[in-house]
Amino acid sequence: MSTIQTDLSGQTAVITGSTSGIGAALADGLAASGANIILNGLGDADAIEALRADMAKRHGVEVRYHPANMLKPEEITAMVGFGHQEFGRLDILVNNAGIQHVEKIENFPDEKWDAIIAINLTSAFHSIKAVVPIMKAQGRGRIVNIASAHALVASPFKSAYVAAKHGIMGLTKTVALEVAEHGITVNAICPGYVRTPLVDGQIADTARARGISEEAVVRDVMLTAQPTKKFVEYDELVGLMLYLASDAGASCNGAAFPVEGGWTAA
Repeated sequence: MSTIQTDLSGQTAVITGSTSGIGAALADGLAASGANIILNGLGDADAIEALRADMAKRHGVEVRYHPANMLKPEEITAMVGFGHQEFGRLDILVNNAGIQHVEKIENFPDEKWDAIIAINLTSAFHSIKAVVPIMKAQGRGRIVNIASAHALVASPFKSAYVAAKHGIMGLTKTVALEVAEHGITVNAICPGYVRTPLVDGQIADTARARGISEEAVVRDVMLTAQPTKKFVEYDELVGLMLYLASDAGASCNGAAFPVEGGWTAA
């Protein structure tokens, strides 16, 4: 009989972009399985503190917050060091931070391109670079990059986002090969549309870029790509995260895991 469990008691997880949306849901799921948590992200200081305290109380784990700016490599490195110093180990890194901008390529602002590439792709490079020596010394680690269905397929008006997410997939595969013999796995979760604050912003931007209503964006642009015609639920991502973070997912490495209702099946 299998004895594999998803109990993460005593482990430490750093989740970037985890003060809201997908990141907050993933952090909560990891905490529910016993992991100590380093939250990171933007937002009102009081709201972040309330999230931190509530998560710690409900799950009986330690939860800390680090305000690292994903545009600043030195702060990303400091965040990883902070997590290691606080708990003496760092077992799980989740690269989730991301931003979006929707616009025709000829009108795409240079500064938006630079910011999206930096936050959605380059920040993951810096966090992985900082955490791999720690995980190698431990002889075990789990790195999960939150990519997107757009790491596998493209959509119009999202040049920077699609480029960054394709880059995340390449980074995932490359690092997976480098660390495979050290008990470390690196995988990517590729969600379809989840009703997050980021997606809400995309709805308005896409409506403007395409000259259609926001209702038409949801019906004819977003969910038309997902055969289920439903947004992906947070819990569906959490379940996969726990599998990949635990011993159950030990032989999954360098892989993309689409969670998008069949979008990329065609």
